[in-house]
Amino acid sequence: MINRHAKILEILTKNQRIEVSVLASNLGVSTVTIRKELAVLEEQGIIRREHGYAVIGSVDDVGRRMAYHYEVKRRIAQAAVEIIQDGEVVMLESGSCCAFLAEAVAKQKRDITVITNSTFIANHIRHAAHLKIIILGGNYQPESQVVVGPVTRKCAEWFFTDKLFIGTDGFTEQFGFTSKDHLRAETIQAMAKQVRQLIVLTESDKFLQHGVVELVRTEDVSILFTDDNIPFEKEVILLENKVQVHKVPANMKEIAR
Repeated sequence: MINRHAKILEILTKNQRIEVSVLASNLGVSTVTIRKELAVLEEQGIIRREHGYAVIGSVDDVGRRMAYHYEVKRRIAQAAVEIIQDGEVVMLESGSCCAFLAEAVAKQKRDITVITNSTFIANHIRHAAHLKIIILGGNYQPESQVVVGPVTRKCAEWFFTDKLFIGTDGFTEQFGFTSKDHLRAETIQAMAKQVRQLIVLTESDKFLQHGVVELVRTEDVSILFTDDNIPFEKEVILLENKVQVHKVPANMKEIAR
């Protein structure tokens, strides 16, 4: 059975705003049950509640991006957290898969230092007393809750770590992984210069899209975590560039087998 949170978020991504009573009716549960589920999602920063309604943000809102392909992104994050060792220092950029990874790190790892340009991620894991969080400074983009720009790039130069985890807006054979925002792309490129391993977390449909600016070259990526709907020809390109490809099931039916 699909997770109820995933069902709620699937409905919300289509409607953006819906009455709690209508949502309960659609899912065949009580309004009390729905309110409890919404409270959890609101605490995670994915949705918000307004006078009897459940509301999800705009396209650039990180909560809305987490809601889209919610279950797949959680599985990708769960696979990725396995390569992080207790006591490590890791960099996380502002992608929605990275937010799920931060959540997994907070629950499963100890003595991790997280360096991030995402105030959303920092807030998301703020209660994990066993983690140390370092937020890079810079120009703040309130919708996506991320800092970017020359100050952020300069801050990134102060740190050297083993792993940087990033998301992506698309992929092309010519340019590799791409972004829709040149400021975020420049920030990620600066962060990538300070790490030994560059790791991409993304659902497979991003391989059918492309951004407007180059993010990172394919040959600079060490590991990709995605789902098993990745187009075969794109996977071949990655493997030819010595990228390790880790795939999780794209749907719950595959897990049940």
